[in-house]
Amino acid sequence: MSDLLEEYDTESIKRFYRSRFVAKLFLASLLVIGFGVYVGDLLFGKSSLDVLLGLQSDKNYLERRLQSLKEENAALQKTYFELRQLDPDLHKE
Repeated sequence: MSDLLEEYDTESIKRFYRSRFVAKLFLASLLVIGFGVYVGDLLFGKSSLDVLLGLQSDKNYLERRLQSLKEENAALQKTYFELRQLDPDLHKE
């Protein structure tokens, strides 16, 4: 009879530890999946899309501004060189 009780205790202990292992494995899987969803949301979520679209808009604005400043600079240089050729005192610099 005592052998039967010892065998029962051993089997119940094994089942207990096996169920704890399965529970830990399940919890770890949930944590990994949750972390993956969180990182995916950070990288590909709505806020990331808003930032990307905002940066593209800023880039387009800055490219247009750069082009207008280049044109303005070219016009000012042309005026400067025209004035410099008209005034002989500026040649002595």
